[in-house]
Amino acid sequence: MKSGPPARAFTRRHSRRRSAIDILVQSPLWESKPEARTVLRRAIRKAASVVSKQGELAVVLADDSTVHALNRTWRHKDAPTNVLSFPVEGASEPHGTPHLLGDIVIAYETAAREARTQGKSFVDHLVHLAVHGFLHLAGYDHVEDGEAETMECLESTILAELAVPNPYAAPGVSVGR
Repeated sequence: MKSGPPARAFTRRHSRRRSAIDILVQSPLWESKPEARTVLRRAIRKAASVVSKQGELAVVLADDSTVHALNRTWRHKDAPTNVLSFPVEGASEPHGTPHLLGDIVIAYETAAREARTQGKSFVDHLVHLAVHGFLHLAGYDHVEDGEAETMECLESTILAELAVPNPYAAPGVSVGR
């Protein structure tokens, strides 16, 4: 998904060279997944290294109602979705400060339901959603078929490096389309 706040609303300044990743737990549902923070950081750092895109971002671990409201407001779709990305476009950072990439918001209930339905572990699906969300922040999209093919290929490559099976090899898999 392209553009729109809450970018900057959730992010803090860091002075590191590699991607600075803030993870904010908005929903108590995520308390049942204590490994989520580590998994998300590992997935995003791998994606950042593969596409050579570093910067500062936030991941918000939300529930379906929060993501539903964001999806309705920013995409005019009146339903929850698994992951939303809010890239910061055209932001100019002073020399020496990290580039602000934007925010990724993940809905717990939708992610858990999709993982169950697709017969995969929650962690593998979370890794996929994080990689997918990050690629949107890095400027990739899947509106057109050619873009979708490029993005899915990149996702599959990154996921393979993280030892996560190719989600597009399974029938009926869709992320953010």
